[in-house]
Amino acid sequence: MKRILLQLDTDAMPSVFDRVVAVDAGVDEIFSYGGVTPENVMGLVHGLMFTRGPADLSHSAIFIGGSDMAAGEAVLKKVWKTLFSPLTVSVMLDSNGSNTTAAAAVRVAASHLTLSNTRAVVLGGTGPVGERAARILAREGAEVVVASRSIERAEASCERIRTAVPNAKVIPSLSTPSAIASLAAGTQLLLAAGAAGVQFLSQEERQQWGDLKVAIDLNAVPPVGLEGIKVTDRAAMQGDVLCYGAIGIGGGKMKLHKQAIHRLFESNSTVLDVNEIYDLPRQ
Repeated sequence: MKRILLQLDTDAMPSVFDRVVAVDAGVDEIFSYGGVTPENVMGLVHGLMFTRGPADLSHSAIFIGGSDMAAGEAVLKKVWKTLFSPLTVSVMLDSNGSNTTAAAAVRVAASHLTLSNTRAVVLGGTGPVGERAARILAREGAEVVVASRSIERAEASCERIRTAVPNAKVIPSLSTPSAIASLAAGTQLLLAAGAAGVQFLSQEERQQWGDLKVAIDLNAVPPVGLEGIKVTDRAAMQGDVLCYGAIGIGGGKMKLHKQAIHRLFESNSTVLDVNEIYDLPRQ
């Protein structure tokens, strides 16, 4: 029986990127819909769940994407309310690649650091990738500073993380130059997840972070978030600091994305959000 992936995209045009990854992950048929909202998604889900018997629904799955993570989360909530036992299918949320990118970045950090003993600073921490990376880090026991241009947004992100991760050690901060400089002491992990074209630290400023062990910059558009880190850097040593650029993380992100697609078809009841994607077995 063919494996069918129902691609639900909250943008007007379904993502070509997500379709290509699904094809490369071995999906046989992809049904792609754009402009998906909680109000119009029920009929699409019914079309998938009512056309195969319970024993065959592990060959059907749903992927939720689009550029807006909040919109994707709302669609996921509605999809899960629409499904009912035994007519369920597996579902994955990865709006704008945020979950797989955040998970891949933290996996890299965890390969070099014991996260439970780590102080991490996430610049651009209120964006979809930054907040999810901060959530995973907090879940793994790290002390996480969530930095943003707006202290109100930083505080709101920290509150959402505390709701998802009880006893999370998260601290809101501004990402002004003086505020960022004050975060250097004791920080072992620096992760930049800001918007394209936003540079947080010059190379000279970053060299003042004497306790830093790992620096990850997820911005591939010049100027990068952390000056001096190339987008292709992968465990590149700069002094005592291991550096990763966006493409250096991207290979692991793509493998993780494909692995998650495979996992969808192993049962008809899997839900893959950020924690579940991070927890997929390392391969």
